[in-house]
Amino acid sequence: MPTYDMQNIKTGEVTEMIISISKMTEMVESGEWANQINSAPKMVTGVGSVLSKTSGDWKDKLKQIKSNQSRYVKNSIHD
Repeated sequence: MPTYDMQNIKTGEVTEMIISISKMTEMVESGEWANQINSAPKMVTGVGSVLSKTSGDWKDKLKQIKSNQSRYVKNSIHD
C-alpha cells in the first residue's frame, strides 16, 4: 500500500499513513483530512538476489545437490 502524508484540517497535524488509495479518498472527502503532499508513493524495494544474501553453508548445500544430480537431470541450479 502507498504511504501518504495526511494533514488533519482541525489540528494542522501532519501524519504519515500507510493506507489504500480508496481509504485516502474517503478520508479527504469526509472533510477531516487533507492530502498534504501530492507526490509519488514511497516504495521499498529489495536490492540484489536472495542467493547473494544467503550464508555460505546454503551455497555449499546447493553445490552438493548440483554435484549429486544424475547426468540425465537438467541442470536447474545456477552457480
